[in-house]
Amino acid sequence: MRWPVTAVLLLAACSNEANHLGNPLMLPVSGISTVIGNAVYEKRRGQVELIVKSNYDTIRKEISAGGGPALTKAMDAAGIPLSERPARIIQLQSDIGIYNASPGALVTALMVYGG
Repeated sequence: MRWPVTAVLLLAACSNEANHLGNPLMLPVSGISTVIGNAVYEKRRGQVELIVKSNYDTIRKEISAGGGPALTKAMDAAGIPLSERPARIIQLQSDIGIYNASPGALVTALMVYGG
């Protein structure tokens, strides 16, 4: 009786049905890819944070002005597509009060816009 139950459980674990864990046989691969993805994200976020905090006052002025080289550099580092930048600048302008109070909020917004 134990073997059939074990076999069913193992086969069910390898189904193509949607679940929150995915295929258990792929967990080592997905774990490695998650670690690599997190490292890439953290590196990119660190670059954006350095640019924003080094040019904070300039970037805030450039947001209000509709753009500028420091804001462009921050958007480049965040990976914001060129085609989306005009809309993102308008979004940044509408929330400028938040970014005037917190450079971290500006970094987070840029990273979200960059995907």
